[in-house]
Amino acid sequence: MSTARPPEGARAVQVGVVMGSSSDWDTMQHAVAILQEFGVPHEAQVVSAHRMPDDMFAYASAAAGRGLKAIIAGAGGAAHLPGMLAAKTPVPVLGVPVPSRHLQGVDSLHSIVQMPKGIPVATFAIGAAGAANAALFAVAMLASEQPALRARLEAYRARQTQAARDMTLPPAGAGA
Repeated sequence: MSTARPPEGARAVQVGVVMGSSSDWDTMQHAVAILQEFGVPHEAQVVSAHRMPDDMFAYASAAAGRGLKAIIAGAGGAAHLPGMLAAKTPVPVLGVPVPSRHLQGVDSLHSIVQMPKGIPVATFAIGAAGAANAALFAVAMLASEQPALRARLEAYRARQTQAARDMTLPPAGAGA
């Protein structure tokens, strides 16, 4: 699975979204949706740590030279992808545990969050919320040097705040 690169003259890709399998797309599409909402140039593709390690190492080794500012890596089960990418690139890696069939992603979470000292991976929640938050984190990283992006992020957060303020609760005793 791969999304198209920007057309000629477009801004260079800033964030890579990679996953170990096309079955991870159900989760990782939430990261891509956030990056699209903010207009962040990105790419998305399958880069399996176990089934295509040479491709994974090539992706990681080339990331900084291609101008990537962050890599959002989703993986399930043994979840080696984020850590192995982090071991081969200075580009920040944001790990998203993908829910697994048997352990619901807890195995993935433990695999990603337990990196040895010296090889950090920022780890997010299991599933769709983690993917969206990893993308929002990448947006925040980029926004520190891009005032227009910072303004869009601040507006997004203001909408989140207003949505929470607009929430109402049912009357006490209703439904009890």
